[in-house]
Amino acid sequence: MRMGRFAFMLALSPAVAGVSLVAQSNTGSVTGTVADPSGAAVPNATVTITNPVSGLRRTATSDGAGHYTFSNLPYNRYHVEAAAAGFAAGTGDAQVRTGSPTTVDLKMVIGAASQEITVEAEDVLNTSAQQANTIDRDLFTKLPLVSTSSPLSSLVTLSTPGIASDSNGLFHPLGEHADTTFAIDGQPISDQQSRVFGNQPSPNIIQSVNVINGIAPAEYGDKTSLVVETTTRSGLGQLKPTGTVSMGYGSFGTFSPSLAFGVGGAKVGDFVSVDGFRSGRYLDSPELHPIHDIGNNQNIFNRADWHPTDKDALQLNTTFSRSWFQQPNQYDQPTQDQRGKIISFNIAPSWTHTINATSLFSMSPYLRQDNFHYYPSHDILDDSPVTLSQSRRLQNAGFKADYTMTKGIQTIKVGATIYHTFLSEGFGLGVTNATFNAPCNDANGNAVTDPTIRTQAQCGVGNNYVANDGYSAGLASYDLTRGGSLYTFKGRTDIKQEAFYVEDNITWHNLNLQLGGRVDNYNGLSRRSLVQPRLGVSYHLASTGTVFRLGYGKFFLTPYNENLLVSSSTGIGGLESTAGDAVAAVPLKPAARNQYNAGFEQAFSHFVVVNAEYFWKYTDRDFDFDTVLNSPLAFPIQWAKSKIDGLGVKVSIPNYHGFSAYSAIGHTRSRFFGPEVGGVLSNDPSINTSTVFRIDHDQAFQQSSNFQYQFKHGPYAGLTWRYESGMVAGAATDAATVLGFTPDQQAQIQLQCGNVKATLAAPITSCSANQLYSPLIKIPAPGTENDDRNPPRVAPRTLFDAQLGWDNVLHKDRYKTNVSITGSNLTNKVALYNFLSTFSGTHFVSPRTVTGQIALTF
Repeated sequence: MRMGRFAFMLALSPAVAGVSLVAQSNTGSVTGTVADPSGAAVPNATVTITNPVSGLRRTATSDGAGHYTFSNLPYNRYHVEAAAAGFAAGTGDAQVRTGSPTTVDLKMVIGAASQEITVEAEDVLNTSAQQANTIDRDLFTKLPLVSTSSPLSSLVTLSTPGIASDSNGLFHPLGEHADTTFAIDGQPISDQQSRVFGNQPSPNIIQSVNVINGIAPAEYGDKTSLVVETTTRSGLGQLKPTGTVSMGYGSFGTFSPSLAFGVGGAKVGDFVSVDGFRSGRYLDSPELHPIHDIGNNQNIFNRADWHPTDKDALQLNTTFSRSWFQQPNQYDQPTQDQRGKIISFNIAPSWTHTINATSLFSMSPYLRQDNFHYYPSHDILDDSPVTLSQSRRLQNAGFKADYTMTKGIQTIKVGATIYHTFLSEGFGLGVTNATFNAPCNDANGNAVTDPTIRTQAQCGVGNNYVANDGYSAGLASYDLTRGGSLYTFKGRTDIKQEAFYVEDNITWHNLNLQLGGRVDNYNGLSRRSLVQPRLGVSYHLASTGTVFRLGYGKFFLTPYNENLLVSSSTGIGGLESTAGDAVAAVPLKPAARNQYNAGFEQAFSHFVVVNAEYFWKYTDRDFDFDTVLNSPLAFPIQWAKSKIDGLGVKVSIPNYHGFSAYSAIGHTRSRFFGPEVGGVLSNDPSINTSTVFRIDHDQAFQQSSNFQYQFKHGPYAGLTWRYESGMVAGAATDAATVLGFTPDQQAQIQLQCGNVKATLAAPITSCSANQLYSPLIKIPAPGTENDDRNPPRVAPRTLFDAQLGWDNVLHKDRYKTNVSITGSNLTNKVALYNFLSTFSGTHFVSPRTVTGQIALTF
């Protein structure tokens, strides 16, 4: 594991000794005193801090000196209120924007105590130039999450505007594929976090999530269409041990036990989480009813906090996770038994030192690894139409340090990051089906399976065979049915990347400016450096409760690390066009993007907030992934450029007497231009630079609306309404193409000619175009298909999810029993995420699932 290479990084932090600190780069604290009109301290006052939009609500009790503290708060705006017998409420507001404590002193006056917190219009507005939305644990624990094996992805997808959902926990942020950085307590992770690439964090460990969907600040680079700032739970301040033990069971044999436990005082705290998951539908299946689709995962997380002095805070996050899953079969793969396993770990210490009341320094080394194994069937000829194997390790060591200073109207941050990624890849492929790459067809158009016919030169010799137009000479060497041998690849490399950034957040009256710049240097299979200016401006028109925003950013995007070595070795056209000849490697290269944003936020009193932003993105060399058939093995590819624009809107109704709601809406046009490089099988060198097409991220409209109501912290109900107009499904271009699909493929899309439906035993082989129909795919009318203006698409879908529950059913003070039942796709809608996509494969939306859970909190 080359641990010696990172030992110097880890040694730089005292946290390696085993304990750690609370103030990381995306959290802060609010502190202050509660005093009476004479200035005397008010002890034992109940202090409550809230953010009505994110759902955050926490309470603390002032000590003998009237002092209170709330720590581990994401950067945001907060309302603070103190209550005590004989006094009217003392209130204040806080804007947390650095790791330095934000002081809010609360003055109490003699009077009757209020029974509820007063929310003003100012409390629900984000006046920052940074376009973002925050959701706290108090809100998302009652959100019916769609994916139980990729719950963090599901949370982001359901709550953030401008995101198109995809299979297996993938999502397309603002028209891109997986262009997302997860910042876990400040640790940046830009490698993919879907269930088929790595093991993503469990929501059991999350306190809050802040999703930046505007111009990312200069602190963040690489994958920045979204930045998901995730704050983990802490044991600090939990004088009594606090935690939850839960058990869930549901459809497809789903079983999900979990344990979360935190304890600590003002200086030392520890939080631990252990959870697991098992399902008979672990991956999204290419068939409506899953075949060979069992999987499970286990997660262990620990966060240790230590404040050895008033100015020093140490934190250590450690994570271990493992997942194992079967590759779902299709009906024409009855004996296939391909399987996958992912083992991940993460070690992330950090140290924050408060220099004085206005400045602090933080540093955080980290080491993480994803180890992915993909196993073929015991008899590789059971795999169809190809056999696949892989052993891949992605190891990332990094170091981040920054200095923050607040002076007057300015908050300045200067920092640097070092990334060092170690890649090791092994990959194998062999054709196992004689019809998959047959050189010749017979007179009826059927593939000739004669193993002695190995080239197209043999098609017309002594028979009536004709050359197969779809034949790929490059695969002949790997066709096991015609005397070929397995394609094997082994490689490893180190990728080094350094970045330096400067940010200045200026707040002057109602104007907020966020200025910044970043320089990245990338040294991998290719090399490039780039200077990236960032600018955001907002103006708060207080008279109307409106915030106007404008932003510009230049971004440096590096190639995806997963399977990068294989993709960069196959040359133009991939394996299909090499014809067995030696081909020069074509490494994927870093990209550059210019992005422009314009939007507004409007508060209608304190009842409704509307947040809308339009974006334009122009990328020179853009990325995607290319799957091998329907497997979870995906390989990075690169296009010459892309032009993407779209709209994201979020309408929020903050909590009012137990009721809250939001609607996240998006529209995206995602246009890519050839040629394509990278990948393994399918890249197409014939696409020239003038050719434009809509990639499968493109979706005209999607929305996710959630409604929640809880009666006096007891029974509650939640409903989510999802609608997606359908992403591009490039394979179903016209009637002739659809009629050439295999029987299983026709059955998957429920193809019908008039009243006759395709079945596995009786596919449709001829039909007039005006009678050919699929309820799951929109097939363009004859002569109308256009890759840019009228591509084939997945049919629109409307889905409903719900959750019913009851907190503290037995009405106990210390030990509380909570019960809930969650249903996804309540109407049992049959729908596809994608179909025969070279980027994603074929996957059905999950049928109706119902899961019950019981939890004991203490």
